[in-house]
Amino acid sequence: MGKRRNRSPEEEARREKIRELLQKSNISSMADIQELFKETIAEFMENGPDAELDEELGYSRYDYKNKNTDNSRNGHSSKTLKTSFGEVDIDVPRDRKGEFDPTILKKNQTSVIQDAEEKILSMYAKGMTTSYIETHIRDIYGLEVSDMHL
Repeated sequence: MGKRRNRSPEEEARREKIRELLQKSNISSMADIQELFKETIAEFMENGPDAELDEELGYSRYDYKNKNTDNSRNGHSSKTLKTSFGEVDIDVPRDRKGEFDPTILKKNQTSVIQDAEEKILSMYAKGMTTSYIETHIRDIYGLEVSDMHL
């Protein structure tokens, strides 16, 4: 019988978080896991552009006292995005002037490349803190994202 390799405390903590997530999500099959991955990717692909628009406009939603632009939010557009795990429907924010073009998800982009999916999933799978995810997003996409958007 093979010896179980020693895991670092970080690996053990990460695995425990994954076990908790799987239990809470009632995961019992690979199809369930794929659905969870799709939801995770969809969540990230919606939150990222929202945070980018906050940064571009210079104020967060409902924070009108800090608004210093003649542009503003103008609702969301629905978009179907193809992922390795199937299609997901997401809502992408719009600005009134139509100048906003998110870095994470370009206006005409209809799929997420595998490399980006792996980076998104790795953040959740590693059980990163929101401040660490913020740093990770900044490193990948060059964006400033506050904890409140994650």
